[in-house]
Amino acid sequence: MPNINLRPWREEERAKRQKEFLGMLLAAAISAAGLFFLWTSHVDTIVTEQQARNSYLKTSAAALDKKITEIAELRDKREKLLARMQVIQDLQGTRPVIVRVFDELVKTLPEGLYYTSLTRTESAVSIQGVAESNNRISGLMRQLEGSDWFSNPNLKDVKAASQKGRSAFDMAVAQVTPASEQDEEGE
Repeated sequence: MPNINLRPWREEERAKRQKEFLGMLLAAAISAAGLFFLWTSHVDTIVTEQQARNSYLKTSAAALDKKITEIAELRDKREKLLARMQVIQDLQGTRPVIVRVFDELVKTLPEGLYYTSLTRTESAVSIQGVAESNNRISGLMRQLEGSDWFSNPNLKDVKAASQKGRSAFDMAVAQVTPASEQDEEGE
């Protein structure tokens, strides 16, 4: 029987396979490292792009917030101007009323009586004056009650004046606007 040694051939084959295995292992490791590098680069790019979008959104939101505050300030200014305009219109509308009220006060003033002080608060008029007698004060109250511009005269106080035989009085009367005047103001 012949003696054939197959070992060197097997060892060479084993060494060759081992080299191929190590080469494939090295190639797989290099491919895995390359894929890992590409994947991390891609993720970093996505994160950077998202951060840029977030930054843009933050600056846009800040600009919009600034515009919103400006709009709110402008609305406040507008409301204040409208309120001022309304006050001016109300004053313009009541200007003739004040003249009519003074005219009516003169018309209702009986002889032997004069006013020392007139004070108007909203729709009430406070009247202080001096009269020759209490009958004149009663006459003034009746005339004020009969007037279209006044109602509910209320005598607060009557006392002797510093002048002999005269009475000082203090009264309040509600000032009203007749329906015909309100119609004229509305037109």
